[in-house]
Amino acid sequence: MSDIATISVKRLADLGAQGDIDLIDVRTPAEFREVRVATARNVPLDSLDPRAVMNACNNGAHDHLYVICRSGSRSARACEQFTKAGYTSVVSVEGGTQAWDEAGLPVVRGQKTISLERQVRIAAGFFVLLGAGLGYFVSPYFIGLSAFVGAGLMFAGITDTCGMAMVLAKMPWNQCRQEPISRDA
Repeated sequence: MSDIATISVKRLADLGAQGDIDLIDVRTPAEFREVRVATARNVPLDSLDPRAVMNACNNGAHDHLYVICRSGSRSARACEQFTKAGYTSVVSVEGGTQAWDEAGLPVVRGQKTISLERQVRIAAGFFVLLGAGLGYFVSPYFIGLSAFVGAGLMFAGITDTCGMAMVLAKMPWNQCRQEPISRDA
């Protein structure tokens, strides 16, 4: 990830004030609906197609595509996907939407939702508790459920890829109708 170009939220805001920039937000639609940079288009990381995104950009009006997420981790992974697809003019926004909001820069606020991270913790806790309860009351083999969830959490921590988050992101409550983003200033 060290080869990924980055930009601070203040610098990106300055560039945006000078003219139109291409900014995509790779968070889930529900996260995007909750709070977003006004000029961002939502392109969820789990359905990212670098070629399609680049074809939809501002016809080369600017040299770079800026990628933002909540805190910077997913945008860096998205930039890696663009780089692997042969696009090198992508830049990850340092600190993501969270840093943008904390810097007092303008955001669009919408319907509040439970973050994907909290949903993972709730689901993991439920399955561990379920496995322990079933293991105690029904059969000791159910303890394997708790072990499986624990192994999944370890894998997620080591690889920064969470299968449970990917599944939860596709749940109906994490989906919303995509609304076109106007580029008119």
